[in-house]
Amino acid sequence: MALDIDRFANVASPVQRWDPRFKIAALMFLIVCIALLKTLPVAAVAFGIAALILLSTALPLHFVSHGLTFVVVFLLPFFVVMPLTYPGEPAFTIIGLPFAWEGLRIASLIFIKALSVVLISFAVFGSSRFDVSMLALQRLKCPPLIVQMLLFTYRYTFVFLDEMRRMYTSMRARGFVAHADRKTLHVFGNFVGTLLVHSFERTERVYKAMLSKGYQGQLHSMVTFRAIPGDYVKAAIALVIALALVITDASGVFAVAERGWF
Repeated sequence: MALDIDRFANVASPVQRWDPRFKIAALMFLIVCIALLKTLPVAAVAFGIAALILLSTALPLHFVSHGLTFVVVFLLPFFVVMPLTYPGEPAFTIIGLPFAWEGLRIASLIFIKALSVVLISFAVFGSSRFDVSMLALQRLKCPPLIVQMLLFTYRYTFVFLDEMRRMYTSMRARGFVAHADRKTLHVFGNFVGTLLVHSFERTERVYKAMLSKGYQGQLHSMVTFRAIPGDYVKAAIALVIALALVITDASGVFAVAERGWF
């Protein structure tokens, strides 16, 4: 399915062989540091680093590009909204609307940083099975409740979508055709209500099944983590890169450019 980010988790690569605990901790720290960047040149370097990390995972290009499509569609409106709504001195007007270069700079910065974060997220969760990544989060002392919520949300998103697809196919088989009228709204209202009722009933069945198998609020697994020296080296490299980006960004090297375009 389109959303299963760990579909190619078995593809061998240096990132795939990285201990999930070190991989999540180090690359998440890198993501936080990228989110703190304020200058375009450093953000562009961060994007290049994120792209290299993703390339090292050997994930198929079509798989990554499919996921990036939704992100790009979401981010593109920033290039229209930000330049035309930035509260500063406009450089010129477009159809009577003020256009500010600073707004375009901010939109570009948001776009580059968001893509960098998404690329690294693909590298983190696309190179390991999702359940293993969640177990690694648990080993990193992430609250068990949050880990289990993430795991169940990810798992049952697919179940929910499959149920919705089956119900809609059943409606179409009975001759339903959507129109812009009150009857269609009534049908879709019943559709959503039935879907929610079915989801609630399934939740009860799953929870009772878990209790019958000894569930007591903790995730138990036979997966074991064993770090090797290479895992420490990779983590150290990621931490150094993250700190170098933040220090360079805050050093004032691009301070003059930041008041203009950068």
